[in-house]
Amino acid sequence: MDYQERVRRLIEGLGTWYEGPGQLKSGIMTKDLHPYDKLFSPIRINGVTVKNRIVMGPMGNINMAEETGRPSNKMIEYFCERAKGGVGLITSGLIPISHGVDPTVTEASGLSYFPRIDASRTRFSGWRDLSERLHAHGSRFFIQLTPGLGRVGSPESLLTKHKLPVSASWNPNFYIPGIPCRPLTDRQCRTIIKNAGQASADAKAALIDGVYLHGHEGYLLEQMTNPAFNRRSLGRYRDWQAFGLDLVKEIRKRTGVRYPIMYRIDLSLALNETYGQRMQTVKSLKKFAGERTVEMTLEYMHNLVKAGVDMFDVDLGCYDNWWLPHPPSAMPPGCFLEVAQITKEYFAAHDIKSNAGLPVPIVAVGKLGYPDLAEQALRDDKCDMIMLGRPLLADPHWPNKAFAGKVASIIPCIGDQEGCINEFVEGGHPQCSVNPFTGFEDLGTELKPAANPKRVAVVGGGPAGCNVAIFAALRGHQVTLFERGAAVGGMLIPGSSPKIKFDILNYRRWLENQLASLSGRIDLRLNTSITADELKAQGYDAIVTATGTAQRRPPVDGIEQAHFAIDFLNRPELAAEAWHVVVVGGGEVGCETAYMLAHELGKQVKVVEMLPNFMQGACTANRGFLIHHLEKLGVELCNYTKLAAIKPGKVTVERNVGSGVPDAYNTWTPLLPENIENPLAPKVKDDWRREEWPADLVLLAAGNSPADELYNRCRSILAAPEIRNIADSFSPGRVFEAVKAAFLTAQVL
Repeated sequence: MDYQERVRRLIEGLGTWYEGPGQLKSGIMTKDLHPYDKLFSPIRINGVTVKNRIVMGPMGNINMAEETGRPSNKMIEYFCERAKGGVGLITSGLIPISHGVDPTVTEASGLSYFPRIDASRTRFSGWRDLSERLHAHGSRFFIQLTPGLGRVGSPESLLTKHKLPVSASWNPNFYIPGIPCRPLTDRQCRTIIKNAGQASADAKAALIDGVYLHGHEGYLLEQMTNPAFNRRSLGRYRDWQAFGLDLVKEIRKRTGVRYPIMYRIDLSLALNETYGQRMQTVKSLKKFAGERTVEMTLEYMHNLVKAGVDMFDVDLGCYDNWWLPHPPSAMPPGCFLEVAQITKEYFAAHDIKSNAGLPVPIVAVGKLGYPDLAEQALRDDKCDMIMLGRPLLADPHWPNKAFAGKVASIIPCIGDQEGCINEFVEGGHPQCSVNPFTGFEDLGTELKPAANPKRVAVVGGGPAGCNVAIFAALRGHQVTLFERGAAVGGMLIPGSSPKIKFDILNYRRWLENQLASLSGRIDLRLNTSITADELKAQGYDAIVTATGTAQRRPPVDGIEQAHFAIDFLNRPELAAEAWHVVVVGGGEVGCETAYMLAHELGKQVKVVEMLPNFMQGACTANRGFLIHHLEKLGVELCNYTKLAAIKPGKVTVERNVGSGVPDAYNTWTPLLPENIENPLAPKVKDDWRREEWPADLVLLAAGNSPADELYNRCRSILAAPEIRNIADSFSPGRVFEAVKAAFLTAQVL
């Protein structure tokens, strides 16, 4: 089988991966292979030795530096926590070297939300401080340099600076395809190359151990080095390899022969494999059909090694199929190990060695936060190092815990991407849904012992209730946790029912393990409902209600015939006799329910959503994966559609079929944040029609409201001196809000 066919088959199987034998088990946090001899063996990269095979992946340090771009204490402590946790090689997020050339990397004020190492010595001390701190903990540090964002940069530069975004050729902007991106001139290309050499020399002077080139995912370096984007007909850089090779040669010239150079690359954009015929019919995709093939990429990588590159990490995809380079919860464990293995095979077959005479390490990426899976990949020689991104946000001490065999104590990443990606898309900085310390390490990572230990009642065993009980117990309080169900987890229980939600199942097990480890401080009472009067009678010092939400039924004729989606997720047998299923509500719960119905149970499914778009507000990667694969499964997504009535065996809906209604299956253009207006968006015309569909089962995923009755009753009868209401029973939200509320509440008890 040729390389391109292997990639095609990999892409084809992403929606049904869990059907393979042992695939689901590979995503469980087990320690069958401990001790992890391969994972914790050293490796040499040019003139540097790394103590283990764990690389912290680059995650944009957006809004973590000072406004001038100098690394702040927030950013330094964030990285130091991962060094303390045992990571061998830490890499920064992207650092632009094209200020003044790419208008999207600098704001109109001249400031930047990216860290910077260019143009001013005032920034250098922050990098030296960071390097010295990481070295003190035994970690190496590479800085990731990017020539720019190009067509994936914010088109706001057109409004704020009156400058078009740039690219390799005339290409549509990713966020607003109606805005064109102009080609860089050859002179501007040479300026960026010179900047790369200077930034690398400065990095070396700042004690940084190596540079890391940001050449994947359709950013500007990829745009210059992939014929999908680079369709230039004149000048040196019409050769799609020239810009990348010149960049590496300049860095090597400025840093010497022993300084490590790492390159991040996608083996394929996989746009043709993802979209097929749409590559010929969608205007914003048409230009990109001539993408770099796998064979072309491998040849280019060989030439990059000749120019001076010492190691690579390899993935698939770009912004236009964003779920590939940002694997969401639904993607398989170790999703790109095949990609690393292809590269290893090619390098071995061609006896490719670095300029230092060493084998070129290939770093595997993509959902490798399961210690047994990571170790097995190294033992099977599929890769030479393991890159962990989000797992190190969830638990910065992943390496130390894995080394010690304390796998059950590793906080598992749940793959929702709400804290790590969506936060900075919406204007924040990297955080984590399951680790409230992430992004706030500068405020301290140790829980302070309670000055006056209290008897605390927590009502509700969902993620908020479990976490507030855990944090309060760790502070020294004596906690009683009441859960009316037979197990803790709350909405995580139905949320982990679909096979694609295996990461949620890992998190539920982690919560159970934590509660069990604190059994002397937490009295867990399952199958126990409790009233405000009973709580008052027991004389608690503090009461925390985390009682979740009440599901909503829209005011529709026949609505009593419908079931809630969470009821189906708890009891899939509800759909046993149904063939046609209508899901009402196109948020994450509705779409995940539809996916389970269609793929796992083989049902005919339609999803109704009143809003213009499905999964509004979800991370682009998570949204894109589900919508793309729902389409492949034949699930009908009906936006601008309202449920009008339910009758035995059928439903009536009102549907707008007017011009301008967005394509429900569009995953190649993102939804803009609500505070960003798209002046080029087509106007939607009203053309509402009534339709009648067969429906053996109707499932409601149409929202919920706070279940705050217990809290209000506790307040009204003064059930305790201190009464707090958190998470969903205050305002329905996500795991991200639940864990943060739990932590902050426990801090002040």
